[in-house]
Amino acid sequence: MIAFSALVLLFIEHAKKNPNLYLRKISGLDAIDDALGRATEMGKPVLFVHGLNGMGSISTIAAVNILGKIAIRVAEYDTTLKVSNIDPIVLSVSQEVVKESYLEAGRPDAYVEDNVFMAASEQFPYVAAVSGIMIREKTAANFFMGYFYAESLILAETGASTGAIQIAATDSYTQLPFFITTCDYTLIGEELYAASAYLSREPLLLGSLRAQDVAKGIIITALVLGAVLATIGVGFISFIFKAS
Repeated sequence: MIAFSALVLLFIEHAKKNPNLYLRKISGLDAIDDALGRATEMGKPVLFVHGLNGMGSISTIAAVNILGKIAIRVAEYDTTLKVSNIDPIVLSVSQEVVKESYLEAGRPDAYVEDNVFMAASEQFPYVAAVSGIMIREKTAANFFMGYFYAESLILAETGASTGAIQIAATDSYTQLPFFITTCDYTLIGEELYAASAYLSREPLLLGSLRAQDVAKGIIITALVLGAVLATIGVGFISFIFKAS
């Protein structure tokens, strides 16, 4: 624990000096600009779909962070962004986040409060409302971010039928197969949490994420090395962890 904490602090300091600190590529995040560019060229809106959990969920907090970065790009490109919500608290937070993003991009006049809306308060009415938006408005890019349940396949299939570029991110392992099948890019599990650091390049987030990656690499290397040594009969590793 002490070693990991030291590693985190080391990389945070490094990130402060070098904001371009290397992080492993996440293809779904690299594709965001392409999706927004396509929507701008086609003159069609971008749709951001929140999952069903409230603001107490880590996945929803991560989704809101991603929304803020997407909103900045959308404002710069002068494209329409629509954000659907199922929870009134998430709605209020999303409105503030999008408003701040437009202000940060220097386009406060382009912010339309009605574009961040409450689609429904129940699961399948929400699906019906969002699916209707995708079909009627022919959205060019769809983002599904947060924790989803049985509605995931209906949403993603509807979006795919309109020809939109689709990027999904969820930590709901039961819904991942549906998103992987129907979306162009899918962020799996902790990639959703890493996205805010990847997009914002904030030193605190960057350093923490980089330290986690390095720590995982060290642990995996130790496990593989231990397995190889145990296989060839070098058993001293087991004595290190044996209770005295």
